[in-house]
Amino acid sequence: MNVLFLCTGNSCRSILSEAVFNRLAPVGLGAISAGSQPTGQPHPRAIALLRSKNIPTDGLSSKSWHDLPVTPDIVITVCGSAAGETCPAYLGPVLRAHWGLEDPSHVTGSEEDIAAAFERTYAIIVARIEAFLALPLAQLRETPAALKAELDRIGNLLPA
Repeated sequence: MNVLFLCTGNSCRSILSEAVFNRLAPVGLGAISAGSQPTGQPHPRAIALLRSKNIPTDGLSSKSWHDLPVTPDIVITVCGSAAGETCPAYLGPVLRAHWGLEDPSHVTGSEEDIAAAFERTYAIIVARIEAFLALPLAQLRETPAALKAELDRIGNLLPA
């Protein structure tokens, strides 16, 4: 099963999601990320955060959804709809869910404020991906509506 984490710029939230998913997922599950208008490179703070968590960053890149190496089974958008940000709509016969995240790269203020925003985003991503991976995926794949409902539920989870 292939999961696509999709955002507009594919530089921060979707990159973090791809890396965390691939670090935590068992064999047979994989993630990629892409953007509708990729920035061309991952955000340096996103890469630094992943490295600080000992998550591999080799091969991570900001890329267009037109250049996907595989067809995804599930597309999860991670744009922050609460901020009025428009998420791209992937056009294809796949299951879709939205896990809105505010973009930590837009946070201004002190170094501590910015670092805290990145850590918070990371914690939300980890909580949601752990919940995703805890699902009985083999069973839920038989009923796409039930899988969609679970993915939508997970999109509202916040870490404790």
